[in-house]
Amino acid sequence: MSARPRVLISRSAPPAGIDPIKAVCDVWIWPEEDPIPAEEFQKRAAGVTAIFCHPPDKIDKDLLDAAGPGLKVVGTMSVGLDHIDLAECRRRGIKVGNTPDVLTEAVAELTIALLLSAARRLKEGYHYVTTGEKYWEHALFLCGHEISRSTIGIVGLGRIGMAVARRLKSFNVAKFLYTGNSQKSYAEEVNAEFVTFDKLLESSDFVIACCSIHAENKGLFDKAAFKKMKKSAIFVNVSRGVLVNQDDLVEALTSGDIYGAALDVSTPEPLPLDNPLHSLKNCLMTPHIGSATINARSGMANLTARNILAGINGEDLPSPVL
Repeated sequence: MSARPRVLISRSAPPAGIDPIKAVCDVWIWPEEDPIPAEEFQKRAAGVTAIFCHPPDKIDKDLLDAAGPGLKVVGTMSVGLDHIDLAECRRRGIKVGNTPDVLTEAVAELTIALLLSAARRLKEGYHYVTTGEKYWEHALFLCGHEISRSTIGIVGLGRIGMAVARRLKSFNVAKFLYTGNSQKSYAEEVNAEFVTFDKLLESSDFVIACCSIHAENKGLFDKAAFKKMKKSAIFVNVSRGVLVNQDDLVEALTSGDIYGAALDVSTPEPLPLDNPLHSLKNCLMTPHIGSATINARSGMANLTARNILAGINGEDLPSPVL
């Protein structure tokens, strides 16, 4: 019987994450594309030293009970931690690591792509060129909005929010506003003004959600929030779907309370095809691909591997949560 540590990988990952672990550990990887079922996850977790996971794979009490006392570390290939019961991990002395920083640039770039696509109505334009419908029948055909001279509101000026602001600065933005738990000294780099959430909603031409998720901000963007926004405003969400009351967003988009939306996240994921957000011409959606570049995903996988190997060896994690 092998004396090497046992590591469970809940879904396939780039070689930059798997190969370093395979070199020194016995590894089992869930072979399917769909998320590992909870029952199978618990079965495979029994007796492992470490778990390499991805959202939405739940690391909860049942899974930790199934793993047993030998589990030393959980490494998640994500920034988000809402799939992990951190309190339970802390109680058991299990280290947890995540992957901030390495995906910042990729998510910021997708945010810009979403904002531009919604502002310039690319979803509607794609419809015309793929259906053969007549267009250019009048001078205002598919006229959208410019970022130039606009007010950009960023909810959560952390790593990603700041990376977005740096990129948008080159678009000749008139003003940046931001809101969050506290003022940020680095906001001076883009002359961003710290304001209340309500002030941001009322004043912004584009509202970009980049904030982390916690119990207090789930459903933050609801009917009341959308009512406070300009009717010409565009809402972009690259955070998590739970930040938004999706029924209220549908109402805001169909009633004209806001001009448009671009979403990389939803609740659930994938969003059922009969959800009205799919059919709205002023709502553009992508399938949670903010970090989907080869460089970002390889970096995330490698950092997860380093977190896991450090935890196995009793060392400090390179990117610790616990």
